[in-house]
Amino acid sequence: MTLTAPGPPGAGPGPDHDPVPPVTLWLCPNDALPPTVAGLLAEHWLDDRENATAARFLFERDRRQYLVAHTLVRRALALEAGLGEAELVIWRSSRGRPFLQPLPGGLPRGGGHLDFNLSHAGGYSLLGIVRRQRVGVDVECLDREAGALETILTTFTPQEQHWAAQAPPGRQRDRRVLRLWTLKEAYSKARGLGLGLPFDEFAFTLDDDRGVLAFQPPADDLGGRWRLLELEPVPGVLAAVALPADEGPAPRLELHQGFPWDRAAPHTIVLPEPVNTPHHTAPATAFAPL
Repeated sequence: MTLTAPGPPGAGPGPDHDPVPPVTLWLCPNDALPPTVAGLLAEHWLDDRENATAARFLFERDRRQYLVAHTLVRRALALEAGLGEAELVIWRSSRGRPFLQPLPGGLPRGGGHLDFNLSHAGGYSLLGIVRRQRVGVDVECLDREAGALETILTTFTPQEQHWAAQAPPGRQRDRRVLRLWTLKEAYSKARGLGLGLPFDEFAFTLDDDRGVLAFQPPADDLGGRWRLLELEPVPGVLAAVALPADEGPAPRLELHQGFPWDRAAPHTIVLPEPVNTPHHTAPATAFAPL
């Protein structure tokens, strides 16, 4: 989901010229967009492939989730890029990761790099956008079916399974399982691998409350330095964000809630320091439930 292109000659300073461009995060519940409005926006904004996908859903709730998620993507990207929603050309990599078609003249609102990642579950859509490097996000609700969580648990490393099993059965254990799952999903998506990366090939050590204490990357991640953030922006809704870490200062994260009709003031969060080894002991900064 990357857009990279040279800036237009003589272009003035834009977001990409900021010392540390922020990470933009949008959390949008389905009920922020009435079904009739979502359908109307989709008709005018989504491309033929997206509308064909929406038409194939058997259940209206799934179709509505898809329409809200994908109209959210186009609206938020339009605000960042300075393009009309229907002008955005979204392609997919061979592994299914969406990205924007590069523009030869760069972005109308400045800069030449834009990466995004989308997750949706339980009536919520989560979208992350960055102007440098890549981003991965995931969102899950704690009301997942118990059997599904037990299956998820078996995909983790033995150490992670043991840590999750130390919590009493029920909501406490479910929370531990989904904290690991959202982090693994966000990291894999930032790598562009999704479920193509076996989840037992890398491991997180988590604080019992919230925060990543250590990260053991898979063997093919030679850099292995990541900023990893856990969020609970709504009670019972868990989210994770993963970004490659460079030598610069930590970017701030701007969390918006609802559908992006305007530029209401976001909640600002400073991303935690990078973690990359089991010996790192400082927990990542947590964001308290709103």
